[in-house]
Amino acid sequence: MCINESKQSHRWYYNIKYLIVGILFGIVFVKAEVVSWFRIQEMFRMQSFHMYGTIGSAVLVGAFAVWLIKAFKIRTVHGEHITFVKKEFNKGQIYGGLLFGLGWGLTGACPGPLFAQIGFGATVVVIPLLSAIAGTWVYGRFRKLLPH
Repeated sequence: MCINESKQSHRWYYNIKYLIVGILFGIVFVKAEVVSWFRIQEMFRMQSFHMYGTIGSAVLVGAFAVWLIKAFKIRTVHGEHITFVKKEFNKGQIYGGLLFGLGWGLTGACPGPLFAQIGFGATVVVIPLLSAIAGTWVYGRFRKLLPH
């Protein structure tokens, strides 16, 4: 079990709210042009600040949210503690980051907006989606054999 995984179990329809939030998140991605292959290429070619501004503001909002959770000891909606655990740095993170960035730059598809891109009509993104799923499976299968 993950450190922050809920110990509560719910019926299947309990997760519909996550589907709704995911659909709304996808709409925001499309409207903000975050799923645009051209915007992603502009970012990697250093031609536009649009994606850097989007990613930077997301980092700031996330950092502020973590600070709020820690400062006010905020709990989940079910009253469970939220715990942050320090993680050790290892060289595999550099290799993984390089591989991730290379795939992102080549395909113009990041795992976050893949589904929004498909929903937007860019069906060619099914190939990067299947590749991401396969890569996740391969990592999970060989995780114990990899240097961590």
